[in-house]
Amino acid sequence: MNKHDETLAQLREFVAERDWARFHTPASLAKSISIEAAELLEHFQWTEDGADMAEVQDELADVLTYAFMFADQMGWDVDEIIQAKLVKTRVKHPVPTGGDEEATSS
Repeated sequence: MNKHDETLAQLREFVAERDWARFHTPASLAKSISIEAAELLEHFQWTEDGADMAEVQDELADVLTYAFMFADQMGWDVDEIIQAKLVKTRVKHPVPTGGDEEATSS
């Protein structure tokens, strides 16, 4: 079992032990991702570099936890959907070939 699968198994176990699966609808998980992302952003609201990195890591872990649970609820493999999106993003944003000017123009 790779690290990703192990983490997902631990998340499933954590949720099952608390009987929280009944609350984990796609809508509630999507809302939770947004709420936790806002909490992550709060650490940078008034500063660019003064955030407590331990707290930032905790908030990022919350965002990723809900994102993993959302994908799991939908029956999606996180690695597969990220790879598929990366293919689309490479097409949308190809590597510039004409120098600095081309890289910054839209």
